[in-house]
Amino acid sequence: MTGKPAKPPRHIPQRTCVGCRTVLSKRSLVRLVRRPEGVQLDPTGKLAGRGAYLHNRRSCWEKGLKGPLEHALKTTLTTDDAQRLRQFMLTLPEDDEKDTGEKA
Repeated sequence: MTGKPAKPPRHIPQRTCVGCRTVLSKRSLVRLVRRPEGVQLDPTGKLAGRGAYLHNRRSCWEKGLKGPLEHALKTTLTTDDAQRLRQFMLTLPEDDEKDTGEKA
């Protein structure tokens, strides 16, 4: 009966990737936010506006940009927004080899 009481584990916020529907910690996903200026990346995770989350994997972005991202943000992507997000998507790694464990 000696000693200090154990501290409860710290709460880690969980979010769902709109591309693959996997639930992970908030910090391991990329946040996109709907702003009056359009949809933009939110590297800090603190911008005001409706947000949605995606993995930093190209396959999730491809799936998300087909419609689930618009649904999650409750908006329609403008041509400029879609083009900017696709440019960012091209900088992300392709993950086909990692997911299957085999090289094609």
